[in-house]
Amino acid sequence: MNTILLSLSILGGLIVLLLIIGLFSKKGYSVYRNIIINRPKSEVFDYIRHLKNQDFYNKWVMKDPDMKKEYRGTDGTVGFVYAWNGNREAGEGEQEIMKIKEGERIDVEVRFIRPFSAIANGPYITESTADDKTNLSWGMNSQLKYPMNIMLLFMNFDKLLGADLELNLNNLKNILENKGVN
Repeated sequence: MNTILLSLSILGGLIVLLLIIGLFSKKGYSVYRNIIINRPKSEVFDYIRHLKNQDFYNKWVMKDPDMKKEYRGTDGTVGFVYAWNGNREAGEGEQEIMKIKEGERIDVEVRFIRPFSAIANGPYITESTADDKTNLSWGMNSQLKYPMNIMLLFMNFDKLLGADLELNLNNLKNILENKGVN
């Protein structure tokens, strides 16, 4: 009986310690990756501004080819919403174009419903490095409410999300450079 009480006390103490640490630990993450695409900035920008094009390069969208999709508004414009409801891996949520700085930046808000509820920002930033070369930066950043921020102690979001962003950017580069834009 003493062993059970001791084990429960230790477990309770660890939980309280984690909750206290969560009060003082970071509350969010910010992950960015970039790639050079051998295409003019205007061509890259015009392709990424249409969220429906993510069907061709976004790993997360491709996790469920049978996912249900819903669109509201005009793709490529502020206010356009791309909603999805997919399998366990793809989850459910929506993304909305919140702001466009023509030819330079697109700010997308991603609202996850499942497997967990969260809101993240996913900016795309384009910069010309030459007449036919574009540096495309894509990021994901979010704030996690207490006590969900405790996950940041155990998960390396830069590594996890960064790898996915890199794959997506490479897919996009391949589409724009090798297959041309539809």
